[in-house]
Amino acid sequence: MAMLSFERNYRVRGGTLVGGDLFDFWVGPFYVGFFGLTTVFFTVLGVFLILWGAAIGPTWNLWRINIAPPDLSVGLGLAPLAAGGLWQLITICAVGAFVSWALRQAEIARKLGMGLHVSWAFSAAVFAYVTLVVFRPVLLGAWGHGFPYGIFSHLDWVSNTGYQYLHFHYNPAHMIAVTFFFTNCLALAMHGSLILSVTNPKKGEHVKMSEHENVFFRDLVGYSIGALGIHRLGVFLAMSAAIWSAICIVISGPLWTRGWPEWWSWWLNLPIWR
Repeated sequence: MAMLSFERNYRVRGGTLVGGDLFDFWVGPFYVGFFGLTTVFFTVLGVFLILWGAAIGPTWNLWRINIAPPDLSVGLGLAPLAAGGLWQLITICAVGAFVSWALRQAEIARKLGMGLHVSWAFSAAVFAYVTLVVFRPVLLGAWGHGFPYGIFSHLDWVSNTGYQYLHFHYNPAHMIAVTFFFTNCLALAMHGSLILSVTNPKKGEHVKMSEHENVFFRDLVGYSIGALGIHRLGVFLAMSAAIWSAICIVISGPLWTRGWPEWWSWWLNLPIWR
């Protein structure tokens, strides 16, 4: 009931980015808005195209369904639907749905008088996806460099791309991205476990407060970042992981075409070893 009474505080006109009052309405508990409509449109159309691609494919096995990008010979042109054209249309729908969802998040935040942290964080993940299926293929001159839509086929693409550059984990940007991923997992796992430990005391004991949290980490690692700080750190680590993931793949091909172990030869050629 508290949530229902609070909703009256922000179910008011305004905060929209496009369309003004025309699309400023709710369906049940869900805010719609212009970008809510475009999200639904692109999502429904994209799912339909995926089902179409599965229907003309050799199997309905969920693991084996594959909607591949156009052949490299097509370049950046339009391909026939059954030969990569569906992949192009699905990619347009996916980008449209993801961007619409981020903008809808921004509208909701504006209604609530909040910052745009959520939509910016989501945009980092969208940026990583668009880098894979738009920016990198454009830089390489062919849509065929995008990854296919399918479970096993996508995993095969990841494996083949890794072998194409010998050891992809030697990519320095990949190293940075993985470091951010692991650090984010560690930081938020420690934060979540601490919250559970102070809010689930032993029988007969009182629930602990933020002072206990701060003291615990000061005793454990010598510093407590604080309740607000840990969430800022989590956003920073998560967004950094997504952004460096995009960087690590977009420089593979357009900027570096050899095996990534060769990149480290600069270290061996430093004057200090001579």
